[in-house]
Amino acid sequence: MHATPSIEPSQRQHEHGEGEKLRYVIAVLAFAGIVVSSLALAGRYDPPVRPIEIVHSHWNSSYVNQSPYSNVHGVPVAVLGIVCYALLLVLALLRHRVLTVYLACIGVAYAFHLTHIQAQVLRVWCVYHVSSLILIVLIAFLAFGELLSEPPQVTQR
Repeated sequence: MHATPSIEPSQRQHEHGEGEKLRYVIAVLAFAGIVVSSLALAGRYDPPVRPIEIVHSHWNSSYVNQSPYSNVHGVPVAVLGIVCYALLLVLALLRHRVLTVYLACIGVAYAFHLTHIQAQVLRVWCVYHVSSLILIVLIAFLAFGELLSEPPQVTQR
């Protein structure tokens, strides 16, 4: 007869509670990402930016969102952000930890790519992008932490 590992009920509740909290925090951050990406998409349709507005500031979201770098094969980057954050929200709520980590890491990599473009090519920053960068990095760290803190699955025979 195989011995079944015994876990104290309070320990089980603690582990379960921490995982529950993290997935809801990830979901809230992903919802915030949807809001930020939606605001960036709205900024895309602001009146065209005049060159003089860029000379006096390092922050101009409209300029960044109207630049040639704001599209991927005709799709606005902000729409990709909305879709990514919506998927992260759903994956977190459905407890798909590994997929959440993968998608968050892809999001971080792409956000760093966009950060490079803003810093080195455009030399103008978008407040929505910087906010989104912070959100996706937080989501990636939390998702990875949740994956590492997951208790090992015990199978009974």
